Amino acid sequence: MIDDHDAAAGGEDRSVLTRAAPEPDEVRMYGDDPDQLVEIYRGGTGAARRPVLCLVHGGFWRPAYDRTHLRPFASALRDEGRTVVSVEYRRVPGDPDASTTDIRAALALAAEVGGPIVVAGHSAGGHLALWAAASGPPPGLVATVALAPVADLVAARRAGLGDGAVAAFLGADPDTRPDLDPIRLGPIGSAPTIVHGERDRIVPPDQARRYADAHPGTEVVVVPGAGHFALIDPLSPAWPVVRSRLVDDPATCLSRRPVSG
Repeated sequence: MIDDHDAAAGGEDRSVLTRAAPEPDEVRMYGDDPDQLVEIYRGGTGAARRPVLCLVHGGFWRPAYDRTHLRPFASALRDEGRTVVSVEYRRVPGDPDASTTDIRAALALAAEVGGPIVVAGHSAGGHLALWAAASGPPPGLVATVALAPVADLVAARRAGLGDGAVAAFLGADPDTRPDLDPIRLGPIGSAPTIVHGERDRIVPPDQARRYADAHPGTEVVVVPGAGHFALIDPLSPAWPVVRSRLVDDPATCLSRRPVSG
C-alpha cells in the first residue's frame, strides 16, 4: 500500500498519490500484459495544434506504484487544453529491459494519438523520459521535461535512494548498465528541462545538477520550498512552475506555428 500522507516524515506530502481524480477518456493497449497500456485524456478544441504530453509515472520502478497516482496531474493538464497520454509499463524488479521496451512501445503509440510529442516523467519516470530521449528518440519528439528525475544511477545507488531502488530495478550494479544511465548517455537533440524541488528528500536536487554538469545546455529549474510530490500536484504552490514548462513554454506548445513532419 502507498501511504496517503507523510508530512511528518521528511516533510513530504504524499496526498496526491491517492487523491480522487477524473478517469481518462480512453485506454489503449500496446501489448498483452495488463500493464502495457496508456490512458488518454483528450484536450478538446485547439489541442490538435499542440504536441501531445506523454507522462511517465515514477515510484522507483516498483510494482506498487502505477499510473493512477498521476491522474490528478493528467486531468489538470487536460483542463489546460492539452491532450495527455499517461503511460503504464511493466515494473519487474531485476528486469529493467521490460520497462524500457514498454516505454519505447508506449511512446510510439502516443505519437499516433496526435503527432508531435513532449515526454515528461516524474522521479523514476523522469529517468525513463531522459533515457528514451537520448537512447532512441520516439517519433515526433519535440521536448523532454524531467520532474525530479533519477538522472544519475551510480550516484543514486551510492546514496541509497529509495532503499536500494536502483539495484532492485537493475538487478545489478549500475556500472554494468551504462546504457540505462541518463548521465552517461549522449546528448538529447533538444536539450531537456529538469524541474526539481528545493526540499526534495526522496530524489535530491543534486541529481539534476549532476546531469546538467554532464550535459551542458540542460535547463534546471529549482522550485523554492517544494518537495518531491509537489511537482505532480496541481494543488501545490509548485504547480505554476510546472505548468509553465508543460503548457506555456513555446517548445512544448507550438500553438502558433505549423507542426512539421
